[in-house]
Amino acid sequence: MDLSVIILLILFCTGASFVQRVSGFGFGIFIMTMLPHLMPSYGEATTLSGMLSAAQSLYVIFSFYRYIKWRKLLPILAAFLVVSFFAVQYVSAATDTHLKHLLGVVLIIASVYFLIISERIKLNPTMPVQISMGALSGVMGGLFAMQGPPAVLYFSAAESDKNCYMAMTQVYFLIGNIFMTVYRWQCGFLTPTVGWCWLYALVGVVVGSWLGRLVFDRLSAPLLRKVIYAYMAVSGVIALMA
Repeated sequence: MDLSVIILLILFCTGASFVQRVSGFGFGIFIMTMLPHLMPSYGEATTLSGMLSAAQSLYVIFSFYRYIKWRKLLPILAAFLVVSFFAVQYVSAATDTHLKHLLGVVLIIASVYFLIISERIKLNPTMPVQISMGALSGVMGGLFAMQGPPAVLYFSAAESDKNCYMAMTQVYFLIGNIFMTVYRWQCGFLTPTVGWCWLYALVGVVVGSWLGRLVFDRLSAPLLRKVIYAYMAVSGVIALMA
């Protein structure tokens, strides 16, 4: 790989890890604005994003594992694992151009949703909500490596304590990304290029997570999210024009 690509990969992984460590989600949203343009194929981009997100979540879980509440986690996780399997199969059948344009549309819709609509929506953490959010998260995770938004809606409603929220989201992302990596491996997306890129980008995971931990209690997460959502919208427009 070109040195410039490796440097870009590490920088974007650092930013994605920082965002997720501060706000509890956003790794896939942030890094998928760039990975499809750096990797040989769209499927390899989603595979690398999932593997890096899993590594970042594992890094964070070491500090929050004691706050995990499995009863509130298993139903949404089960729905995610089933639906994401079929979403990954769709990626293996679709063209890269189609998937990149679809990603652009989703980035724009997601940015508008988070900037304007999300604060007006309040969910009750019921079983139907868990299943529906898990299914939607499975679609977004399998197609775009962006399973965070629906899951965050549920976990933010289920947990008022930020430590519990962080623990639940990170173990959800870790287990989900491990399973999706297996699904993608079965589809031929786990290539040597993905493996080498993962090793390089782990530097960004460590640095970004460390920086995020330093500012977890100091940085305004809502302000950070607004900046990321605006960046998502711009990236979505660029993806549609490509």
